[in-house]
Amino acid sequence: MPTLPKFLRRPTPSERTGTMTVVEHLEELRHRIVVSVIAVLGGGILGWFLYQPFMNLVNNPFCDYVNGLPADRRPPAGCRLVFSGPVDAMLIKLKVVLFLGLFLALPVLLYQLWAFIVPGLTARERKLSVPFVVASMLLFLLGAVFALFTLPKGLGFLLGFAGPDVTPLISFPSYVGFVVLVTLAFGVSFEFPILLVFLTMVGVLSSAKLRAWRRWAILGISVFAAVITPSSDPYSMLALMLPMVFFYEASIIIARLMKK
Repeated sequence: MPTLPKFLRRPTPSERTGTMTVVEHLEELRHRIVVSVIAVLGGGILGWFLYQPFMNLVNNPFCDYVNGLPADRRPPAGCRLVFSGPVDAMLIKLKVVLFLGLFLALPVLLYQLWAFIVPGLTARERKLSVPFVVASMLLFLLGAVFALFTLPKGLGFLLGFAGPDVTPLISFPSYVGFVVLVTLAFGVSFEFPILLVFLTMVGVLSSAKLRAWRRWAILGISVFAAVITPSSDPYSMLALMLPMVFFYEASIIIARLMKK
């Protein structure tokens, strides 16, 4: 009888107990990668239809900034983005669609990551797969919302930094690339507590270590927020740093509840 694909059948005893050989681990990795690629492609198809609503959303901060300028300082194209190369529009649309595909496929990607490392965890820790995926997705979404919330302030700070004698003429590729980088930076950074909790689960960290390293951690978070934000404006840095400090303190409480 033909065998079912791995994602349709029950795990083998060796997969459930974590006693796979090196070859089986490589096969498992290949399977997870194939499923992830299929999920991203499927998300990209949906992302193609969500492209225009996404562009309307991210273009609003720039339009608000331009409409708030005096009439003599507004760019000739208004708040419409411009591009100069014949392939710029196609490339940036494909990048946005890929970004949306990654975001839509994020639950599948996170589950594949968790499923790959599950054999090395205890039975109790394996049961956390669904909470892990849900929490990671919600934190990434929260980070993306924070990014879009701080974008108008950060954009106004950057565009107004050159003074009143300069008129902004923003290109389509640079603006969309900037927004995507800011969103990714916030989304990935908001996964910080998931990393801390996971390291606590496997015994690398503990509540005592987290408390002892608090001052250095806050310093590291401040430096990280300054480096990871593409705009490097104070609004975005604070909007990223303060939640990460809160997440660090929350991880200490979670580690105590886990008796680690």
